[in-house]
Amino acid sequence: MAESEHLGIDLPGELVGERVILRPWRESDAAAFFALVDRSREHLSRWLAWPDQYQSVDDARPFLRRSAALWLLREEFVLGIFTHAGELLGSVGLHPRNWKVSAFEIGYWIGAPYEGKGYMSEAVRLATKLAFETLGANRVMIRCDAKNERSAAVARRCGYVLEGTLRNDVVMPPQILSDALLFAMIPADYVAAR
Repeated sequence: MAESEHLGIDLPGELVGERVILRPWRESDAAAFFALVDRSREHLSRWLAWPDQYQSVDDARPFLRRSAALWLLREEFVLGIFTHAGELLGSVGLHPRNWKVSAFEIGYWIGAPYEGKGYMSEAVRLATKLAFETLGANRVMIRCDAKNERSAAVARRCGYVLEGTLRNDVVMPPQILSDALLFAMIPADYVAAR
């Protein structure tokens, strides 16, 4: 797909699974976003550098506005993960890496109270479906710290294939170089995983 062609893609307003709904972020999600990050700060900071950037509800608003705008521009596809009752669980992002190849990378996080309940696997499957069935992906990657067993388990459960270990690929808090596992899925893998 040519780089400008992605602007014509029709995107759904939300992605609905058995237990979760993925939808673009809204500015009105700021209080729920901050509350979940705040109560999950220690849990998230083990693997992610950004939680300390959010010290108030006001700190969340620019991120939510930017995510909503990039969704509309078809430049990034970052979605909140919610229960059917509207409770915020976390986030999953589908990030274009190469429009010519139609390659994407999925990143995700979940609040501490919801870890280990299968919500993230369902969300990643929905994001994967969006990548292959709506965006015409030829390759979707998931990269995680080699020590993050839960994140790697999500990739495996969703049918992603471990392609290798990227040595000294990520900087983990507090500024320590770490290896990353690289998982990927191509269309044949997607068909097999369904």
